[in-house]
Amino acid sequence: MVAKFDTLYLMTSNTSRRQILKSVGAAAITAPFIHGANKSDSAKLRLGAGAYQYEATHDWGELPASIKYGNTHGIVEDSHGRFYVFHTVHKTSVKPDAMVVFDAKGKFVTSWGSEFAGGAHGLHIQKEGGTEYLYLCDTKRSVVVKTTLDGKVLLTLGYPKESEKYKQDKDGKALVKYTPTNLAVASNGDIFVGDGYGSSYINKYSKDGKFIKTFGGGKNKEAGSTNSPHGIFIDARSGTEELVVADRSNNRLQYFSLDGAHLRFVTEDMALPCHFSLRKDLMLIPDLGARVLVLDKNNKLVANLGDDSKSEWRKTRVMDRDKFTAGKFVAPHGACFDHKGNIFVSEWVEVGRITKLRKV
Repeated sequence: MVAKFDTLYLMTSNTSRRQILKSVGAAAITAPFIHGANKSDSAKLRLGAGAYQYEATHDWGELPASIKYGNTHGIVEDSHGRFYVFHTVHKTSVKPDAMVVFDAKGKFVTSWGSEFAGGAHGLHIQKEGGTEYLYLCDTKRSVVVKTTLDGKVLLTLGYPKESEKYKQDKDGKALVKYTPTNLAVASNGDIFVGDGYGSSYINKYSKDGKFIKTFGGGKNKEAGSTNSPHGIFIDARSGTEELVVADRSNNRLQYFSLDGAHLRFVTEDMALPCHFSLRKDLMLIPDLGARVLVLDKNNKLVANLGDDSKSEWRKTRVMDRDKFTAGKFVAPHGACFDHKGNIFVSEWVEVGRITKLRKV
């Protein structure tokens, strides 16, 4: 079950916090500046400082009565301003649909994806030849699926049996644990899958799903080794496409070439990075340990939003939402910039939660 993999320990030391203060300035990264800080008036919550101020609205999106969120793991926006939320589905939900679609104002549009209930995890959107597609990771069935925006399955990637790292017995039974958590798609269509809850390797495929290679893994801190590559993304801000990995159990980001060669680490200010979103020169990182980070082109911290990392967030995440602190995050798992520069955050909490951070 997803929950047992996500119960990792936050490793933010006093030293790292001092480094954040030094690099950004206390005003930008200490506890958020909040107006009207109460649960019933979340529209007046203001987080951040300077050029990075956002008005927070918790529980964004009008769910129909027939759907109740499970853990809200991923969120993306399409070119029409619609938002797709991928969640595990709560046990009390009438409809088992794991994908919920909203318009820009948070009005419910449609839902689908009952086959992903219980396993909905990684979510990516990609435009290919003028058409947008969704890529989904299902941790329950251990598959990666490419679909149309309305859920038609076009490609499925299962156990990477072609790889020498993933052995099978004589009957074809998998001998190596494989549980993909997220994926990235390069401009040429190559697909990179992070085996974040399995054996920590990264598997590369061609655009039509043909296996190319396996790299990473090792579950140690050496260069090129990954330990829970939970999130994975193509970063082209330098002018060259590079693969950036949320190497979560190593408390760092790790960059690779698209051929799988180690390039560099980002360790400063990192705790439990989960995934990424890019907008111009900015990188957005939801950190499972109760905070959302914004980095500049040089991967220096410019904003730490809703930080509640000193709290007992592992306990809070299984409580009802009336126990959540307004203006603070509990366990950010996915996040995206929208086309206006606003931020949407999905959280690994048992009752699900989407928060909109409107740029002000």
